[in-house]
This record gives sequence, structure tokens and C-alpha cells, in this order.
Amino acid sequence: MNFPVQMPAAPGADRIGQGTAVEQSRAVAEVQAAIYVARQFPREIGRARNTMQAACQSMALAGKAFYRFPRAGGAVEGSTIHLAKALAQSFGNLQYGVTELRRDDDYRQSEMQAWAWDVENNTRHVLTFIVPHARFAKGKVEALIDLRDIYENNANNGARRLREAIFATLPDWFIEEAEDLCRQTLNKGDGKPLPERIEGAVQVFAGLGITADRLEQKLGRKREQWTGPDIAQLLITHKSIQRREIAVEDEFPQARITAAEIKSKAPAKSGGSSTPPPADDPWAGQEVRKPGSAT
Repeated sequence: MNFPVQMPAAPGADRIGQGTAVEQSRAVAEVQAAIYVARQFPREIGRARNTMQAACQSMALAGKAFYRFPRAGGAVEGSTIHLAKALAQSFGNLQYGVTELRRDDDYRQSEMQAWAWDVENNTRHVLTFIVPHARFAKGKVEALIDLRDIYENNANNGARRLREAIFATLPDWFIEEAEDLCRQTLNKGDGKPLPERIEGAVQVFAGLGITADRLEQKLGRKREQWTGPDIAQLLITHKSIQRREIAVEDEFPQARITAAEIKSKAPAKSGGSSTPPPADDPWAGQEVRKPGSAT
């Protein structure tokens, strides 16, 4: 006589493994410890400001503090995630992070979350968003298949949201002062004379196939007339090109000569004059024949 075999029930959604339980307990203890430490060692605004000023006066941070990318025929500029993280570290008692909550390969998208938490003031800013596994390039949307491309796309989108989350928890005056200091540092440069900085900028862009003429066209003046802010603008543009936020062709379009410019520069035909006759000339508009020619 055969008896039916009793199969064990499938584990339910409420079943928690030992590793998960340990992780949950660790997370709770970590939050409690962070709040306790923040209350025992509150931030000092003066020290935080001094730390921020020292960081922003360094070319290492100022050189990557801003981004630039094209939009609607113009360009958008702002502060990068590098500056946001540096300010969070200077401010103190502020935690932040970005997490991929779920990846759906069927719908080709990832659900992600970026957050920043001021532990001392108990202020938390959370952004949950969907990142499609696609990118817009050359006027069309391209699906991402390679796992590395998907990872980089998620990381780039996560960094943008994380930057906004951090800035949302920091005081506005703290951010504005840091941005002003970084711009001043870029304008002054790294202590090198301005002619050396100009030559260095020309050499750097030459490696990207951009000539000095195109740089002059971009800035609207000859290289001998460039200033510290001009070099700072070129530095921001170069960093954005390296981070693939902007394309070389979009930022430095090739000069085009119109038909009108070609016609205006064309030499006059031989045997004639390009100057029109005066308005009071009685022979204007009539054919002038040489003496002895047939009428």
C-alpha cells in the first residue's frame, strides 16, 4: 500500500534567514549608535566652515567641483557629486548613500533610492526613482544590453540624485560659500603664471583634437587676451568631456562658411569693375562701345 509523500511547505515570504536577521539587528544597532554619537559630539559650525574653506581652496577639489552639459541649444552648469560629498564630510554628522533596490530585466529598468540623513538634526531626504536601461545618443534612444553599461548608467543616475539629496540637507549659505570659493580657486589657478596656464590649456585640448583656433572661437577672443575665468571655463569643459557629460562636437562645433561669405571674398572678374556706376551717370545701364565698332 502506497502512502502519499508529504512534501515540506515552501518557505513563506515572512520566513527570515539567520543572515537576514543578523543584518537587520546590525542595521538597527548602527542607527542607534549614530544618533547617540551625534548627540554626544555635535558639530561645530566654525570648525565645519574652516574645513570646507580649506577643501575648496584646493585645486584637487575645485577642478572637479562643477559640471557642464548641453541642453536646448545652450549649456547647463552646476555643482558635481564630488563637491556634494566633500561638503557632507566637512559638515559632519551626515550620512548618505545610493542603493539599487530592484532590477527588472523584463522591463529593462532598475528601481533605485538615494538618501541623505543629518543624524544630529534628524533630517532625512530620500529619493526613490526608476532608471531605464537605455540612453539617449545621436538623436535616438539606445537600449543597454551589456551589464557594465547598465551598471554605469545606474551609477550616473544615482550620483545625480545623491547630489540633490545631500544638497537638500545642507544649509544654503554653506553650499553658496563653497561654490564661490571653488570658482575663486579656479580663477587663480594653481600658482602658475597665466601664460603657462594658457599654454597648458591649449596643449590639453590639442590631445582631444581641438585646435587653438576653435578655443578662440569658443571664448570669443584671441589667446593673448584670455583671462583666469576663461581658463576656469575651459577646465570645467574639459572635465565634463572626460566624464562624458558633453561631446566635443557639441561644445566645439566646426566653423562653417556660408555661401554669402564665399561670394563676398571672391576676387573681382578681370576686365571689369565690381564698383557700380554713380546714380547720376547718363551712361548707366547702357552698353559702351569702343570707337570704330559696329553699331
